[in-house]
Amino acid sequence: MTKRNSLLFGTCILALLTIGAIASAAGPDAKKSEKENRADIYDRTADGEKQIAAALAEARHDHKRVLLQFGANWCGWCHKLHDLFAKDKAVARELLYEYVVVHIDVDKVDGKTHNAAVVEKYGDPTKHGLPVLVVLDEDGNQLTTQETGSLEEGDHHDPAKVLTFLKKWHATPPTADELLSGGLKRAKAESKAVFVDFSAPWCGWCRRLDEYLHRPAMAKVFDSAFVTVKIDVDRFKGGKALNARHGGDSAGLPFFVVLDADGKKVADSFAAPGQNVGFPAAPEEIAHFIKLVRRCAPKLSDAEIAILEAGLKEKPKVP
Repeated sequence: MTKRNSLLFGTCILALLTIGAIASAAGPDAKKSEKENRADIYDRTADGEKQIAAALAEARHDHKRVLLQFGANWCGWCHKLHDLFAKDKAVARELLYEYVVVHIDVDKVDGKTHNAAVVEKYGDPTKHGLPVLVVLDEDGNQLTTQETGSLEEGDHHDPAKVLTFLKKWHATPPTADELLSGGLKRAKAESKAVFVDFSAPWCGWCRRLDEYLHRPAMAKVFDSAFVTVKIDVDRFKGGKALNARHGGDSAGLPFFVVLDADGKKVADSFAAPGQNVGFPAAPEEIAHFIKLVRRCAPKLSDAEIAILEAGLKEKPKVP
């Protein structure tokens, strides 16, 4: 090696050592900053039993599974799984369409495990480490517990493994005609009309309508006069065809119709030809909806109608 090359070699080594020293010094601070800046996933004040009850109610409406994700905000792998759920398109779609996800916090609160009763109820899934997943059917039956170590690949969760797990346990989609038939049978027994709500998981206005119909104050009034049948046109077998039979194939979503107990259509969400109100938000849309309710549920009092109308004017709770 020449003197010149020796000097160059020494200079390069010194530079590399310097860069390494700087990176080493910055590393812990960078990691600490990353942890400090990441948003919390788990609510350390939430009652897990109430979270699950709400999720099961939603799952029954939509005929989905409930996915319990046990973890804590300090858990790095919990954040990694949460990020995968949000950022991987195939996984995110599967969750949106087939699951109601619940984050159950199991951190220590005042020296005790948060949601300890929930942990015990489901056979202490946290013994497998965090995060850990539990799948429930819409009736609350525990179908499986999945430790997530086997879903990992190096320093991350493998999207293909996660997607395979989710697809294995998602519900078999119901048949639209069978759901409607059951709704009509119930309506005849209870002397009610049938409110058929056509929707899809990606539809924000559909979620607005769903939240409205199942808000306790609204449901108490609405369910006294109507049997609601929700038809997911993307997930339920025959959903698109049933929507088309009732004139909603080109209406947009949500689209709704009211049937009598014999299945005859007596009203729908068209305020005028080609003008589907969807979720009633504008004054003229609300007026159409209230007029429809008065005509199809004549036994509702003015005070009950006023509750339904006021609910439509409240600030929305979902996007």
